[in-house]
Amino acid sequence: MLSKPKSDQLVLRMAKLGVREHDLDEQFIRGSGPGGQKINKTSSTVWLRHRPSGIEIKCGRERSQVLNRYLARRELCDRLEEKILGAKSARQQAIEKIRRQKRRRSRRQKERMLADKRHHSGIKQSRSRSFLSDS
Repeated sequence: MLSKPKSDQLVLRMAKLGVREHDLDEQFIRGSGPGGQKINKTSSTVWLRHRPSGIEIKCGRERSQVLNRYLARRELCDRLEEKILGAKSARQQAIEKIRRQKRRRSRRQKERMLADKRHHSGIKQSRSRSFLSDS
């Protein structure tokens, strides 16, 4: 369940951002993904829309409807802060980091990397030869 201090903290955060409960459209829908019969029968996924900003959030991470409501509101606050501050959030930075890691190297980068590998390999080979010849 959700603790009282956490819910109070969320209410304060929402008030600071100017989010009022009557500005939110909330529906409980059936989730998708793994869970079989249970997920097909229960409406524990929360769909939340903040009318003034147009931000929509769908949260079905947990089994509990109460916990999903809390998580959806927290996500809404995160997105509103990101929009207001204009700064990149940690989540956005993580997404961009993964995108950069998956990006294909340019031909020049690849050549430089392979040249460095050959150089390092040469250094290691020269060590092993000198070790064998000294014994």
